Amino acid sequence: MSCRAGFLAWLGLPLAVLAAPAMPGDGGTPERRAEAETEVAAVKTEPAVTQLTPELLYQILLAEIAGNRGSIPLATHLYADLAKATRDPRIARRATEVALYVRQTELALESAQIWVATAPESAEARQAIAGLLLNARQPEAALPHLAKLLTIEMPPAAGADAADDDETPLSVATAVEAGGLARLNQVYRLLAHYPDKIAALRMIEQLTAGYATLAEAQLIRAQASLDAKDDARALAAIDRAIALRPDWEPAVLFKAQVQRRISSKQAGQTLQDFLATHPDSSEVRLAYARILIGDKHYEAARREFGTLLKMNRDNPEVLYPVALLSMQLNDLPTAEKHLKRLLELSNEKPGININLLRYYLGQIAEENQQVTEALDWYTKVTPGEQYLPALGRATALLVKQGRLEDGRALLRQAAESNPQERVQLLIAEAQLLASNGQIDAAYALLSQRLAAEPDQPTLLYETALLAEKLKHYDIMERHLRRLIRLKPDDAHAYNALGYSLADQGLRLDEARQLIDQGLALAPEDAFILDSKGWLLYRSGEKAAALEVLRKAYDVRPDAEIAAHLGEVLWISGMQEEAAKTWQESAKSNPDNQLLKDTMQKFLGPQPQGEQNAPPAPVAE
Repeated sequence: MSCRAGFLAWLGLPLAVLAAPAMPGDGGTPERRAEAETEVAAVKTEPAVTQLTPELLYQILLAEIAGNRGSIPLATHLYADLAKATRDPRIARRATEVALYVRQTELALESAQIWVATAPESAEARQAIAGLLLNARQPEAALPHLAKLLTIEMPPAAGADAADDDETPLSVATAVEAGGLARLNQVYRLLAHYPDKIAALRMIEQLTAGYATLAEAQLIRAQASLDAKDDARALAAIDRAIALRPDWEPAVLFKAQVQRRISSKQAGQTLQDFLATHPDSSEVRLAYARILIGDKHYEAARREFGTLLKMNRDNPEVLYPVALLSMQLNDLPTAEKHLKRLLELSNEKPGININLLRYYLGQIAEENQQVTEALDWYTKVTPGEQYLPALGRATALLVKQGRLEDGRALLRQAAESNPQERVQLLIAEAQLLASNGQIDAAYALLSQRLAAEPDQPTLLYETALLAEKLKHYDIMERHLRRLIRLKPDDAHAYNALGYSLADQGLRLDEARQLIDQGLALAPEDAFILDSKGWLLYRSGEKAAALEVLRKAYDVRPDAEIAAHLGEVLWISGMQEEAAKTWQESAKSNPDNQLLKDTMQKFLGPQPQGEQNAPPAPVAE
């Protein structure tokens, strides 16, 4: 958008706002007369104190034309001068808006002061000057304007008979609008952006001092206390709100929100107590079910969601978590039923992630050994977050059936349809080949593409890893060093080269430098920590290696990290812990080759048992 277009689009108020009061006899079309009436109504709280003389009209037009031609700084100063000269609230409002648009906050504040002085009952003027003063870090100067704002009655919403005071946690009862609470949410929103949260809390407490016996005011105090990270103060305020309105759901939900920061058990008990006397409170029950999920009480959570389903069988916010919980508990028929119902509802209820539903239905069909149906669900997933994972599962299914070439064809077809994913899909094809023992073919596939795109970072990295598997160490090093030159902040490039040198027992000092560089870029990366631990082990520093590998495994219990940690444990005389680490990892990673090789090296051949059974689908 050009400066000129942005100027006009943002200002919104046409010149007719200023002209209309001076030309009551203007006819025009009925549509134009209606527009003029709307424009005049928008500023009815700001009475015209200046007649639209030819000279004034000329100056206004000059300012408008300047803005229209992109000279927005000139228009800003022209309007500011007009506001000072005329002290007309409509012109002061215009000057304030123009100055705000170009971030001339000093000029905006000057114009806003004129606006407030000439239209003291204008809520918009009070809100504008309060916001500007807060932005200028002048909270004490903003306070009287915020206090005045509370006394200005909130106009009723167009087409609404009354507000629903339970709709949001910060809503205010219409019964007390005349006393000023109708503006409290507005004031809170202004102060919520103030960076000094403790000062904002003090201001909220001063502004609500006259409303201490109203639950809504106590809730806003609690919110401000939470913003200031004063949980005890927030709980005290929300307890006062609940004492004033024991049946008020928003207050109970807020209390649970604060308690959950301290103890999910306390939060759950608060919600459970409320449900004992208010069993039809769906919002509270939903919050309670979510706490149960967070605490991994899946069966109890599913019972709560079951109760919610009886209240509203077609609520996506209930159907979806019930489906995921059913998957987690391996109740696949129930999960499938709810997921299919969500698909049916997606035509009439926007916001339902159809691709995610198809992906989960594919998982369920796969677990039920319904290969054709699983493939159908996976291939229906369209480009998006689930697209590549679905393709990966579909190709894996085809490979299990001995249809490797069909899997490759599926990936190539997807690449043709989605050029933006071409490199990722080519890499997926290479990984498919490599996982089926065709490492040479995988390497050739990527090398051919890399010749056409020699600076493609992902291709360089993946081709280097395949080169290492083929013991083409010189090629691997060349690709990784090229990647480091192209992306000097790529932590994994340093790590891959450093780990390879350490694993070969070569140039260990250089390997240490490379891995340390990777750690400097990503200090909490589990795989780089694993490389550092393995380097220390190969350098004979077993105690240091053990410390680093434990940390890596705590960050991410990966099978290869388990293999390395177990080996160092074993060599350090902790054979029982080593065997336990390997065996626990093998339960969820039965096909990891490094882990299998390490276990065979130290424990001998391992029996093939239930650990090789495919796991139940997991809600990802």
